[in-house]
Amino acid sequence: MNKLAIVLCATVLLVFGSCATATKILKDVENNMNNKPVTEGEIIQGLKQALEIGIGNGSDLVSKLDGYFKNPKIKLPFPPEAQKVEKTLRDLGLGSEVDKVVLSLNRAAEDAAKGAKPIFVSAIKQMTIKDAMNILKGTDNAATEYLRKTTSNDLRTAFKPVIDKSLNKVAATKYWDDVIKRYNQIPLVQKVNPDLNAFVTEKALDGLFYMVAQEEAKIRKDPLARITDLLKRVFKLQD
Repeated sequence: MNKLAIVLCATVLLVFGSCATATKILKDVENNMNNKPVTEGEIIQGLKQALEIGIGNGSDLVSKLDGYFKNPKIKLPFPPEAQKVEKTLRDLGLGSEVDKVVLSLNRAAEDAAKGAKPIFVSAIKQMTIKDAMNILKGTDNAATEYLRKTTSNDLRTAFKPVIDKSLNKVAATKYWDDVIKRYNQIPLVQKVNPDLNAFVTEKALDGLFYMVAQEEAKIRKDPLARITDLLKRVFKLQD
């Protein structure tokens, strides 16, 4: 195997493994395990495949019923600039109205997340050898951060109309308008009306990237998460 293939193999395995195994990885590759060399193309494809699986799983998890709402790590709260609204209305005995808003915001995020997967996959297909090397030189979550960097603008653009549709579909806009109207009618309060679409879009993306990172970690550490022959072959070198 040539030197570039060895470096690339190290790249993929270091992204999903520990630094302590680096020496062993390189040695195993150089020794051409089982007399069947891993090609440069296979290594890059293995990285792409791992990311596609992680993205698919992450997207599926957040887009199902309660994918956001029952996950405390990514559940959408009231917008920060409207939390005073929430407290005031709860104090006035209108907690059920507030709860409807929170539930509907999370339902909108779950509905919109269904459209994220194709955008992620498109970014992965454009990954180059240079991208892989940058991932190697980056932080422990460099693969997820690569996706955040390369897909955030497209996701944000794609999400906005979907979020609008989803907010209306689950009556979030109605519940929100009702709550804000009630609050703004209270004497002496400072009127508020945050951009609901922008808030839900950003929080939905944050939750999506969080779940992708969790799935990425599984592929790094758990052999059972390597569900294809290519992943098993590439990542076996780190075990």
